[in-house]
Amino acid sequence: MFSLFRRESGRLTPRQASEQAREGRAVLLDVREASEWAAGHAPGALHLPLSRLQEGAALPEAARGRPVVAICRSGNRSRTAARLLAARGEEATDVEGGMIAWAREGLPVTGGRGGSGVVA
Repeated sequence: MFSLFRRESGRLTPRQASEQAREGRAVLLDVREASEWAAGHAPGALHLPLSRLQEGAALPEAARGRPVVAICRSGNRSRTAARLLAARGEEATDVEGGMIAWAREGLPVTGGRGGSGVVA
């Protein structure tokens, strides 16, 4: 198990999160609302809004039984999501600074139709 994943949520930098997802060691879970997701998200990320997680929604099938890295716009909602998932017994962490930091570091952002996206 990768040491940055715990049953209590830790935090990753955008580059660490990108590497974990790219290498298949974790699933990137975007917890922003649908309009934010559609404007732009990390390539390969799965989508499940924090509001749905708080209502008890299950993780997307592709994320079940795998370490999860939550991401939002600035890092606040993803921190909440990681704590919620950890409380459910999931291996969860989040991205410090969220999609704002992700884009600032020059990591790719894709739009709803696969083209270039923006952080909303």
